[in-house]
Amino acid sequence: MAAPIATAALNASVFAPGDQMLLTVTYSDADTKPLTVTIVVTDAQGNSSAPVKVTAVIDPLTVTVTDNSGRTWTRVSDNGSVAVYRSVA
Repeated sequence: MAAPIATAALNASVFAPGDQMLLTVTYSDADTKPLTVTIVVTDAQGNSSAPVKVTAVIDPLTVTVTDNSGRTWTRVSDNGSVAVYRSVA
């Protein structure tokens, strides 16, 4: 099984105390398994509904952010491949 990969970048390389820090994490996993389930309902007369699809991910990824100062990082957004976190310098 492949290990997940991640890259990260801050919105600046130098911060003054109190500055907002934004961290963008891009991540993926080659062996994450998307799953699509298709449902069709049929009555006794043979009439069928339109197909309905629902999706899920097997082996989802979790992003954890810590730093060596104990600063708290708050997730601003996460679409499943790019996550943005905010903290204060």
